[in-house]
Amino acid sequence: MISQPSRQCTVELQALPSRIGQVRRIVSAQLRYWHLDPLIDRAALGVTELLTNVHRHAEPDKVCTVDIELMLGRLMVSVHDHDPRLPEVREAEQFATCGRGLAMVAAVSDSWGVRPEGEHGKVVWFTLAAPSPTVDLPTYPAYDAASTRSFVAASPVGAHTPARSAVPG
Repeated sequence: MISQPSRQCTVELQALPSRIGQVRRIVSAQLRYWHLDPLIDRAALGVTELLTNVHRHAEPDKVCTVDIELMLGRLMVSVHDHDPRLPEVREAEQFATCGRGLAMVAAVSDSWGVRPEGEHGKVVWFTLAAPSPTVDLPTYPAYDAASTRSFVAASPVGAHTPARSAVPG
């Protein structure tokens, strides 16, 4: 079995409105660095919603940790806080200005969940499927002198194969 190394980034912060924007930019920059640009909008929206929930609801403090991990073709974003109360998805009133955060996380992610973390906290997470990595082509074409000699030796002397071009004309 081939093991793929994981990539991980962790940020610890107080979930204050000014810090939420900074973390969103950090997440975006990290995903650009990992060449995961197609995931930036969804990951930034998801982490913004989770951090806003910490800011609005977490007790006794607003200290939290954001973890971003890429492993086996999945990006997992998780937010750990010190409030043991588990969040629930609620139906927001039609004209309500809040109450849709977890529903939005569910809508933009492939999966999401929440789990208690001991007696003093929880982790809320979501995952996104990472695009397949691009294959790096070798700088020089692979060349095996032995196989070339056997091909030449196997060709009848004087045999001619017309050249082909991908360009018409």
